[in-house]
Amino acid sequence: MKTFNAEGTLIIVGIVVAYILFTTWLTWRLRSKSSGDFMEGSRAMPALVVGILLMSEYIGAKSTIGTAQAAFEDGFAASWSVIGAAIGFPLFGFLLVKRIYSTGKITISGAIAEKYGNTTKNIISVIMIYALLLVNVGNYVSGAAAIATILKVNLPVAAFITAIVSTFYFCFGGMKGLAWVTMLHSALKYFGIIAIMSFALYKTGGFTPMIEQMPSYYWTWDGHIGASTIVAWLIGTIGSIFCTQFVIQAISSTKDVRSAKRATWVAFFFCLPIGLAIAVIGVAAKYLHPEINSLYAMPIFLQDMNPWMAGVVTTSLVASIFVSVSTVALAIASLVVKDFYVPYRKPTQEQEFKATRWLSLIIGFLPLIFVLLVPEVLKLSFFTRAIRLSISVVAVIAFYAPFFKSARGANAGLIGACVVTSIWYLLGDPFGINNMYIALVTPAIIMAIDYLIPNRQQQKTPQRVQQRGV
Repeated sequence: MKTFNAEGTLIIVGIVVAYILFTTWLTWRLRSKSSGDFMEGSRAMPALVVGILLMSEYIGAKSTIGTAQAAFEDGFAASWSVIGAAIGFPLFGFLLVKRIYSTGKITISGAIAEKYGNTTKNIISVIMIYALLLVNVGNYVSGAAAIATILKVNLPVAAFITAIVSTFYFCFGGMKGLAWVTMLHSALKYFGIIAIMSFALYKTGGFTPMIEQMPSYYWTWDGHIGASTIVAWLIGTIGSIFCTQFVIQAISSTKDVRSAKRATWVAFFFCLPIGLAIAVIGVAAKYLHPEINSLYAMPIFLQDMNPWMAGVVTTSLVASIFVSVSTVALAIASLVVKDFYVPYRKPTQEQEFKATRWLSLIIGFLPLIFVLLVPEVLKLSFFTRAIRLSISVVAVIAFYAPFFKSARGANAGLIGACVVTSIWYLLGDPFGINNMYIALVTPAIIMAIDYLIPNRQQQKTPQRVQQRGV
């Protein structure tokens, strides 16, 4: 495996820096100028743009680097981690988009609060913020791995570079600016992944040598991952789509329900092929470079390209990193502002917008504290989806089980699921039971138990709501 000389490294760094400067200028030109622009894009985003935003949320740095890492270790079946998102978006469009959009809320907590009240809203917000902060820890690790490989810097320095640029994007761009810049990021990311896959297949001589010489499990539908884990991935990915803050925020930025539903199909058509391509890259890396750390399964191919192509492909990975970090951080900022700052401080629009910018700076840099503590990106990714899945269970019950009106049960289910799932994950999934299944059943069980217990407070609720309405 060759390394770049000073001239090659300078070419690559120059291309990356030029791209960053251009997109920084573009973000400034398209920056949000009001709270409405920042949070919702003023509800004027086309379905195509929103669909690409949705795709980028689930196929960002964490999914590209993490899925390639999993394919390196466990085979082509790692593609299920992305295929789950492709399946989940149309289901989300069919089951929940209309119901959520009709509430007029831009946070999942606000939508569920229509039934269960402010306490439930605050619990959901805290759990979602916790999950999304962990998502960005994984994004920073994945992105730093790609940047560190080319720039020859250590992981913390690469993560710090990621934080600076990404924070600028979402802090100034908001939903309005981020959406349009993401179109450019996503086009470049798509080109980069296809280019890496093509280069990897060129180096391996196609699929035939890999199929003939590698262990057979690398090409089976479940690989070394196993059917149970794949089903857990599908459940978790689909469930997390149903409640992830940025997904809700993105579909809320469309002009109407029909556009929001079309956006979910756009996301489907973009997710499916890219998931398969990433898995091919990971398996090819194992075939060609079995000795490397699996975290570098995708970046390793950059070393064998000529500097100009490596510069373009590196820039595509950098674009993927910035999209991932920016969209998640924007979602966290929206939750903090809309669910905590606005209700308690009751600011003017100008004060809200200014506070959002300052909070965004903190949110952008906070995940750096935990970057060195995350060795396996994809496992962290699915743990965060498990946490979000528990919120989806409560959301589905809220929208489709009108007979269940207990805020006490919803609150207990949310808190219980978050605590139990986190402990289960930290214990290493005892008895071989994936934490995703724990997140799925725990809130349902707790809420079912609560339903069987008399709730005097709940009996009074309809009267209070009627009085407020009058």
